[in-house]
Amino acid sequence: MVSALLAIGLLVAVFVGFNIGGSSTGVAFGPAVGAKTISKFGAAALMTIFALLGGLTFGTEVVQTLGGEIVPKSSFTLVASIAVLFFIGFALFLSNVVGVPASTSMTAVGAIAGLGLAQGNLNWAEMGEIVSWWLVSPLVAFWISAVIGRYFYPRLVEWFAITQSEGSLLVLDRSGLVPHPTLGPETTRREFVGTVLVIMIGCYQAFAAGASNAANAVAPLVGSGQVGVINGVLLACGSIGLGAFTIARRTMDTVGNDLTDLPILAALVVAVVSASVVSFLSFLGVPASFVIIATMSIVGLGWGRATRTVTLSETVKSKGKDVDVSVGALTADAEDAPTVGGEGGTPSEGDHKPIGEEKSEDIPKAADLFEPSTTARIVFLQNIVPGIATVASYLIFRFVPIF
Repeated sequence: MVSALLAIGLLVAVFVGFNIGGSSTGVAFGPAVGAKTISKFGAAALMTIFALLGGLTFGTEVVQTLGGEIVPKSSFTLVASIAVLFFIGFALFLSNVVGVPASTSMTAVGAIAGLGLAQGNLNWAEMGEIVSWWLVSPLVAFWISAVIGRYFYPRLVEWFAITQSEGSLLVLDRSGLVPHPTLGPETTRREFVGTVLVIMIGCYQAFAAGASNAANAVAPLVGSGQVGVINGVLLACGSIGLGAFTIARRTMDTVGNDLTDLPILAALVVAVVSASVVSFLSFLGVPASFVIIATMSIVGLGWGRATRTVTLSETVKSKGKDVDVSVGALTADAEDAPTVGGEGGTPSEGDHKPIGEEKSEDIPKAADLFEPSTTARIVFLQNIVPGIATVASYLIFRFVPIF
């Protein structure tokens, strides 16, 4: 009986990891695939490798938190572990139905918290620390991105805007005694460095995804003592890799082709900020919501970019009155100065105007970078799904006799 239950638990864990791999790979490598700097197969391979690296380093701390610090390890019977994993898998399913990615980390914490509430052994101090970080981390991502958008984004456009050349990025030079790779006939050093940077940022985000999300697939089984920490991480990351090579192909298409409102450069800024915040929280053992942090990073970047139309002194003098600020898209820079894969030219040094001299018409509203109502819906659903998981978990573990 135990072996059969363990087999079911492992299958549910694989299902959770499979779905995590499907969604996380698109987020990490969608920009690179959309810019045709890497193939889908290459993206899946890198996702698997770096998710495993993140899982085996910072990810073990998150496993320990979810598997024994929110509630005692003794609470994780095999049946309870399967139930918790089921709630996480259900959240992934629900997010696919409504079209909004659910935070598996927040849902996992909610399901485990429901178990602790039902048994009366919830570690309130640990929960308080986790929730505090959930409130602080999106604000940190917002302000970091806002500062980048206001003070550094135009300069980044000058530095990293690249037009993709025809032909191979690298070719094999056979003119010498030993063949060696060299730049393609049309490839510039700027293009090569920019392309490598895009791929490296995808790898960094894959690392952060593995560090934060591997625990969501296996922490309950690790807490039950049925699976060791390292074996659990290997199982989770293997499942993430399986999702990366299969269902992620569609999500990479979606993310890679839906960047008209979010230029690749902006997407990479958001990726670096959100991956850094998530990696830091994973290092502390705190399960984090990648999607909420990334969403607030997008909002912050757009808001910071828009506020370049006024100086701080003008803002103070306005005394709260409306100033000429348009929370428009970053697409103004996308057309004139695309990142890797674009068709425009590279801007000249100093093309951008100083803060206060830009007008709202200098930032065309080709489309809004973010829609407030959509942003609110995402944040609402990101919080309501874990809430549902918490309540459902409590009711199941409190009133269903088998648990």
